[in-house]
Amino acid sequence: MSLLTHVLACLFGMGSWVAINGMWVELPLVVPEIPEGWYLPSYLTVLIQMANIGPLFITLMHRFRPGTLDERPVIYCIVGLGIVATFLLAFFWKYTVIVGDSLHSVPLLVLSFLLSAVDCTSSVTFLPFMMRLRPQYLTTYFAGEGLSGLVPALVALIQGVGVVHCQNTSVADGANKTFDNATADGSGDLQAVYQPANFSAEVFFLFLSAMMVVCLVAFILLNHHPAVARERKNALYFSEELEKREQGLSLDNQTAEQKPMISPLEVPRRERRCSFGTGVYSSLEVGFIFVVLAWVNALTNAVLPSVQSYSCLPYGNQAYHLAAAMAAVANPVACFIAMFMPVRSLLFMGLLTLIGTGFGAYIMAMAALSPCPVLVHSASGTAVIVIAWILFVLSLSYVKVIIGVILRDEGHSALVWCGAVVQLGSMLGAMSMFPLVSVYGLFKSGHPCNTKCPL
Repeated sequence: MSLLTHVLACLFGMGSWVAINGMWVELPLVVPEIPEGWYLPSYLTVLIQMANIGPLFITLMHRFRPGTLDERPVIYCIVGLGIVATFLLAFFWKYTVIVGDSLHSVPLLVLSFLLSAVDCTSSVTFLPFMMRLRPQYLTTYFAGEGLSGLVPALVALIQGVGVVHCQNTSVADGANKTFDNATADGSGDLQAVYQPANFSAEVFFLFLSAMMVVCLVAFILLNHHPAVARERKNALYFSEELEKREQGLSLDNQTAEQKPMISPLEVPRRERRCSFGTGVYSSLEVGFIFVVLAWVNALTNAVLPSVQSYSCLPYGNQAYHLAAAMAAVANPVACFIAMFMPVRSLLFMGLLTLIGTGFGAYIMAMAALSPCPVLVHSASGTAVIVIAWILFVLSLSYVKVIIGVILRDEGHSALVWCGAVVQLGSMLGAMSMFPLVSVYGLFKSGHPCNTKCPL
């Protein structure tokens, strides 16, 4: 295998969700400067779901006009749009427009919608494009997709986003800072002092634009570099024979020269169990795979991230940042594990999904108990919540990669449906959590300087 192709596949995958992931980690710097304030995350959630019109269009095209849509021009368009949108974001995110009787950050919201459309559409175009390369490179792509969350988080960490120091009220009042209203028990009240960032949000958005440029360059090289061309599958992918296979025609339609030499005893083993893909899996097994895929993406992309601050912040600001950073690292680690240990057993996949869901249930329980979860004043509580986040992301990320590998072997259309189900699961997860978090306010936020919980 070509090391260059692995690097390019990884960089290509990094461009899939780097823009929206970057928006989320930059919120602490953006929110104080815009009229929407902390309602912006709710707006972003709605915009991301509206942007699923892109994946819906691509999926319907593959369903009703199979073979007519080439992913490559679509990828060029959406990556180019991502470059322009992130570049414009660096200069116009603070601009406001009067809508009705109030100010709104219209340029920020419009550009956020465009970036959401770019990233959502990548799920149903980037994956099918990877069919043009050998199967081993799909795992590398998933590792890059995991890095699309880790890299912006590390840059934001260097930037100093959300760094908080707890100071006594008498000390903090003498400083020219912005404070929370939180207080604590003791002779003096404690308040959170948010430290200024090392560089501005404008520089961060330019960095995101540069990441999209890197994605575009990687994509161009994946299409045209000679070393990558040698790693492609043979011409069968582009031939009429593959299209016939995609349409579900049996092997019996092949010519005599194309039929494999098999004995009559081996014929039943090659019968199609259902019309999906190559027919290796039954309809029940295919349904199980897609249900697991939707469930895992709902948990990892929407449900648990929406309560991450509630589950971690009561244990302290350090616990929150450590859990976020280590969970982001766990994603590409799971991809590398899957590269060397690809266990395709559906039973193992189901078991690992249950284990990951169990860790997710613990995280959700701690979020529900916020601001006074279990072991809130102990180092063991901090360690447990951080480990729970790591194992939650590690186990379910492994499941996502294995499902991607399985569906990759089922053909081009299977990967299109894979991307569509990923978006569907994420959308259902976001829609279920939005009213609980943003409308009914069932979760109470902890505070890094809070010491009021009983021991």
